[in-house]
Amino acid sequence: MDRVILHCDMNSFFASVELLDHPELQDKPAAVCGNQDKRHGIILAKNEIAKKYGVITGETTWAALKKCPHLEFLKPHMSKYKEFSKKINEIYFRFTDMVEPFSIDESWLDVTASQKLFGSGKEIADTIRKTVKEELGLTLSAGVSYNKIFAKMGSDYKKPDATTEITRENYKTILWPMSAGELFFVGKATAEKLASIGVSTIGEIAQTSPKVLEKLLGKQGLIIWQYANGYDESPVSLFTNQEPVKSIGNGITFSRDLINAEDILTAVKTLSDTVAVRLRKSHNKAFGIKVDIKDNFFKTISRQKQLDIPTNLAEEISDVTMELILSNWKIGVPIRLLTITGINLIDEKENVQLSMFTEENENHQAEENLERTMDLIRSKFGSEAVGFATTLDNDIGAYVRIDDVPRKK
Repeated sequence: MDRVILHCDMNSFFASVELLDHPELQDKPAAVCGNQDKRHGIILAKNEIAKKYGVITGETTWAALKKCPHLEFLKPHMSKYKEFSKKINEIYFRFTDMVEPFSIDESWLDVTASQKLFGSGKEIADTIRKTVKEELGLTLSAGVSYNKIFAKMGSDYKKPDATTEITRENYKTILWPMSAGELFFVGKATAEKLASIGVSTIGEIAQTSPKVLEKLLGKQGLIIWQYANGYDESPVSLFTNQEPVKSIGNGITFSRDLINAEDILTAVKTLSDTVAVRLRKSHNKAFGIKVDIKDNFFKTISRQKQLDIPTNLAEEISDVTMELILSNWKIGVPIRLLTITGINLIDEKENVQLSMFTEENENHQAEENLERTMDLIRSKFGSEAVGFATTLDNDIGAYVRIDDVPRKK
């Protein structure tokens, strides 16, 4: 018997959540974007009305305004999106415990065993859509199929607020005429390579020899051939069995370019503090630090360093980051954006070999005690209640961004 898989994808999620607090804008084109005054003017999300004007995610606000001069801008609130994502998944749990989030606003559900209680896959999807709309005021599109890939493509097929069922009987009619680039796992570069051998639709991928695709694209060629033909046996994971996070980072586009070493140190201290707190909240330590630097011509370099001893302390992350920057960046060349990421994570309780020097171990423990005390203060009084002296009241737009810890009003 075939499995019954749903893919539920919230419609214009960030924008829809923000519009709940702005009912006066429900019938107007609106988009969520960063702070334009501080050069974060990138479209993060848009509502359906804005989409009709051609507004797209990732473009600058000025480009969006050229397409839609009366576009309304809304500030993002990640804590809101996380809270709604939690509520949405709680609704899914009413129908099955096999829920696998794909992103903050998308999840797969295996409802094979739920049909005796709630009806067919399509009926369950329709009930979920109705429940989410009534309880949260949001809409979603759902795909129903016998595998995860076709379920996801079903949720993309018709939007907003719709259910599309893709079966063994109709998938060739629905999916095969679509362009190759619309197949899951086929990006722009892959689509161009496929076009170079005359393959332009999903159906043509399916009917091309897998050996030809493997020669052209390597292992990816075999994968997309399987997807196009509906050969996907990957399971929907239990919510409690999700893969552990592989990296934790934070990046800032600054309100002005960083020019001198003092500016850079302020930025690094702030970012390192955020990364360290997030590592501790997730009970992880990083065995490596990665730094991404972007100048005001949008040229980016990435550098990383592996550590002898893993860390989740801001001072240690900051020291490694400054070492990477000073070794790979000419001070005086403007920095527009900086991102620091902890990589190669391990559980903080995992035993590792400490330094042979007692004084170093004592300093490390003292720093850890200090930073964990700061965590407690922030959790009670807000993220700006305490911080490192060099980062407070700066004019580069850098502040500690800690998930679920509010900033002072």
